[in-house]
Amino acid sequence: QVQLVESGGGLVQAGGSLRLSCAASGRTFGSYAMGWFRQAPAKEREFVAAISWSGGSTYYADSVKGRFTISRDNAKNTVYLQMNNLEPEDTAVYYCAADYRGVRTVIHGTSAYWGQGTQVTVSS
Repeated sequence: QVQLVESGGGLVQAGGSLRLSCAASGRTFGSYAMGWFRQAPAKEREFVAAISWSGGSTYYADSVKGRFTISRDNAKNTVYLQMNNLEPEDTAVYYCAADYRGVRTVIHGTSAYWGQGTQVTVSS
């Protein structure tokens, strides 16, 4: 059983930065691949970024490459999403996800565990 709680969302101006955190509880957090998804109103949930259990491999959607960075600190049971040069199109609810089956499962949106989400709003 894994519980995920996102934080760090808010309102920022275009070009600004925001850092999201996902705090996880569970005895095997260190062995879980992790990721971030986002969902805007009237749109499907969209893959944003993922990271392997060790942190050695990262993956990004083309729309965020060069602007977003995913990282994790297993000692703190936390995964982060550093978002720079934000655009209005980044406005969405951001969800973290985790799965022991690996990063590919996370990327495909079929993670076993999901957080409640945190709102990110980027103004023009």
